[in-house]
Amino acid sequence: MYKVIGLIINYRRNVRNIVSVCGFSLLILLCAFTPVGKVEYKIRTVVIDAGHGGKDPGTHGVISEEKDVALDIALEVGSIIQQYLPDVKVIYTRKDDTFVELEERANIANEAGADVFISIHCNAIGREDVYGTETYIMGTHVSDRNLQVAQRENAVILMEDNYEQKYEGFDPESPESYIMFSLMQNAFMENSLRLAYNVEHQFEERVGRHSRGVKQAGFVVLWRTTMPSILVEVGYLTNKKEERFLNDDLGQTYIASGIFRAFRDYKVEIESMN
Repeated sequence: MYKVIGLIINYRRNVRNIVSVCGFSLLILLCAFTPVGKVEYKIRTVVIDAGHGGKDPGTHGVISEEKDVALDIALEVGSIIQQYLPDVKVIYTRKDDTFVELEERANIANEAGADVFISIHCNAIGREDVYGTETYIMGTHVSDRNLQVAQRENAVILMEDNYEQKYEGFDPESPESYIMFSLMQNAFMENSLRLAYNVEHQFEERVGRHSRGVKQAGFVVLWRTTMPSILVEVGYLTNKKEERFLNDDLGQTYIASGIFRAFRDYKVEIESMN
């Protein structure tokens, strides 16, 4: 009888030991797969790039030059981000009427370890009836019009010293040179596209602008960056009505707020993936 009781007690102890060992092993296993030490990805730094500057005026309208309008809007975008997203560091490629080489603009973003690069420009065409916004991501041009925009924005490198060596033989006036872009830096295309669509959505739905859509073209400044990057054409200086809007303080605030909201929504979306 005592032997039977002893066997039962030993059996129960063994079961408890087995359960304890299994439970402890399971805990270790869960810890091994639980992201206790995982560092969550955050959008911490954005570089705001005001296109052109200094000896490079960019395009122009009747009353203004691209370099001045782009700078005003870029500073406003940065100011709004600093006000409403204090956890984000804002870096400008220029804060005054200074000439900054395209390579240096990208270097500023790369060296800062920026999470997003936003380049701000104004558009132009040989017709006064064309107006609206366009946001570009890095890619090969899919139309002659896209190529023309890229060629105009890239032409600034001709003002730089040793541009042929610096940009590896790239010729901004040669359509053949843009073929290389189809093989370069597609790593950030998906997130760049996400941000670009956000910008055009905000322009159309919240700011009441005419959106001409998201497009791809071979911009040197986007090619050189190593993070999601977009180039925003905020409107046409060759359209008199739009030029007045782009030079109006309230108009610039509307545009800047649209870009800010697009960036904010992108930040929330990306960080929610953690």
